[in-house]
Amino acid sequence: MTIVEQPLGVQLAESCIPVLETERLVLRAPRIEDIPAVAALANNHKIAEMTANLPYPYRLSDARAFVETLAQTPDAATFALFLKNEGEQALVGMCGFGRRPPEPVHEIGYWIGEPFWGRGIATEAMRAVIDYVFSETDIDLLAGAARVVNPGSRRVLEKCAFQWSGVGLCRVRALSASVPVDRFQLERRTWASLRAWGSTAMPMQRARAH
Repeated sequence: MTIVEQPLGVQLAESCIPVLETERLVLRAPRIEDIPAVAALANNHKIAEMTANLPYPYRLSDARAFVETLAQTPDAATFALFLKNEGEQALVGMCGFGRRPPEPVHEIGYWIGEPFWGRGIATEAMRAVIDYVFSETDIDLLAGAARVVNPGSRRVLEKCAFQWSGVGLCRVRALSASVPVDRFQLERRTWASLRAWGSTAMPMQRARAH
């Protein structure tokens, strides 16, 4: 992998998170200047109802709070997703991992803006973040979950080699209710044995310029 130096004065969250590249995507830490785009894309009840933490309506103040608190979240990373052929300012979604207390296991999750559904972006982004987790951290197990009414999200997890581990309940902020979910897990050893991902290359980390 190659590695890009972050500019002076960058926020702590961004300085700790590398910039990843896949065939179509650039993945980097969300920035203050992304706030309007985050708010516009995330303000969608179809997205909020399938995620645990997104409120609806999703306002500029929610996007600002999200970006500004990323640096205060230990042992986690969130990547903003951009399509290369639509410019780095064309935000298409988010993907990240972290622990949800009191659970000890790291959980991976994502959301993609509705205009970009059906293009394989979630799978490509998830694979890049999974590769980053298992190649650059000491995490040995990732958990994932999908609402039972969201077969598309389940397919993304299965295409990323997650194995079904049971059912449970998840609190959805936008619904102010707990909903049934299918739970999945991916172990480092499984990832290592299946790393080929077909013809997909490991995500490149941009070099840090001095």
